[in-house]
Amino acid sequence: MRRRLYFILPDTKTAEKIEDELLLARIDEGHIHFHTTMETRLGSRLPKANVLQKTDLLHSMGVGLVAGGLTGTIIGVLLYFQWAPGGVALPSLGLVTVLSVIGAIFGCWVAGMIGISCPNTRLSPFKKSIDDGNILLMVDVPKDRIVEINGLIKSHHPEADCRGIEATIPAFP
Repeated sequence: MRRRLYFILPDTKTAEKIEDELLLARIDEGHIHFHTTMETRLGSRLPKANVLQKTDLLHSMGVGLVAGGLTGTIIGVLLYFQWAPGGVALPSLGLVTVLSVIGAIFGCWVAGMIGISCPNTRLSPFKKSIDDGNILLMVDVPKDRIVEINGLIKSHHPEADCRGIEATIPAFP
């Protein structure tokens, strides 16, 4: 189980030094992410946050999945009970299941289209700092190494502003 640590860094030079130290501390590059308003400022060396980390795609798709599935289920149940007493033979509750799945897929797709254009809600506490030209470091560390990595960054880089630990991180980004 990993936890995400957040740090606000003043410049690219500091970010590069911290990345080197994290790599030496055996934190895989795939678990180190930098985000700023000007992605070109990071250069080609620093690992940039990807679409899943910068946008609200996963959260929106989850909400759309649930909302679409519930909507499909409600419509299926209403259609079933409206037609069943009237003598129209329905193939059991298969209609409800099919409409639930179709609703879930459609809701997930529509919400994903919206979510990919919205900034990540988990990054909203850092928006002002990022807009001011600072760099956000997101590092995913094993739960038992939080104190070690946090101490490493704080002791070598007092200019790095620790902004907390996220209780859980999404499985994929």
